[in-house]
Amino acid sequence: MSTMQEVATKAGVSKATVSRVLSGKGYVSQQTKDQVFKAIEEAGYRPNLLARNLATSKSMCIGLVVTNTLYNGPYFNELISQAAKKLDACGRQLLLVDGKNSADEERAAIEFLRDLRCDGIIIYPRFLSGDELDSIIDNDKKPVMVVNRKLRKHQSHCIFCDHKGSSFHATEYLINQGHRKIAFITGSLDSPTATERLAGYKAALTAYKLPVEEALIVPGKWSPASGAKAVETLLQTGVSFSALLASNDEMAIGAMKALSLAALRVPEEVSLIGFDNIPTAPWLNPALSSVKDPVSEMVNEVIAQIISMLDGGTLVKENGFVSELIIRDSVSTGPFPLVPRAREAR
Repeated sequence: MSTMQEVATKAGVSKATVSRVLSGKGYVSQQTKDQVFKAIEEAGYRPNLLARNLATSKSMCIGLVVTNTLYNGPYFNELISQAAKKLDACGRQLLLVDGKNSADEERAAIEFLRDLRCDGIIIYPRFLSGDELDSIIDNDKKPVMVVNRKLRKHQSHCIFCDHKGSSFHATEYLINQGHRKIAFITGSLDSPTATERLAGYKAALTAYKLPVEEALIVPGKWSPASGAKAVETLLQTGVSFSALLASNDEMAIGAMKALSLAALRVPEEVSLIGFDNIPTAPWLNPALSSVKDPVSEMVNEVIAQIISMLDGGTLVKENGFVSELIIRDSVSTGPFPLVPRAREAR
């Protein structure tokens, strides 16, 4: 690879002139620019990215921090691929950095993107608190957006989905279909999404004056294996249930397999609903009912907000999104009389 000095020699100018041409700062005649660009093409010179960032204060890159325990499923595949496509359409590149397994490592990932002089940073936090995220936004000179967390102070800097509300409505639907014994498989409870979905399930039972039975709540870890294990635990305890709500579709798939192995038919004996509406959900037998988060819409909005900040535009005050409950073949009526859907159950 050629160096800047070699380009300068070939163009018959100084190294400083080449630097001014590349950075766009300072006056350089059009004839000299043409000489430099011709020399660059002939020499096959590629400017060092970090050096260019230092010179221009722009990287044309947006950083995204996601913990590695999250981005290996269909939901995060969609989120990351959509973000990359949207940014590419805006003439920018996506830099994905691993937040790993702790708040300290999420902080380190953010600092790494700052050191690379990213034009903006998107954070999909798992461990950082809302107060600390607000503080990061206060202290960062570059645009920062937070995904999947509602912030107290900087409401315009976050994109979030009402996970509690969507879980409430999924549970409510099962109740209105005649189910009273509804089991629930949690996600990893160090995840805000998991805790909100559990809270929504409990709130719906309480709203309908049904008991919250701890024996019907079993832990999961987002994977199919943990969903199957949760069903095995339920069956071993001997607790009865006619419906099951799993905190994501992958656990619901594992649960469906475990129910089948126990000779329990879905939906005739156990109705089943998951979350995330992954691409395979409608192709299962029976087709899996699921709560669909508007992932693409959320990503489009967070990119639009980042670009707006970079262009000096204004932000929308609050960016809340609502999920959609998609009912397929995995849900049937339960053993109790159907009740009218409550308008104001919460």
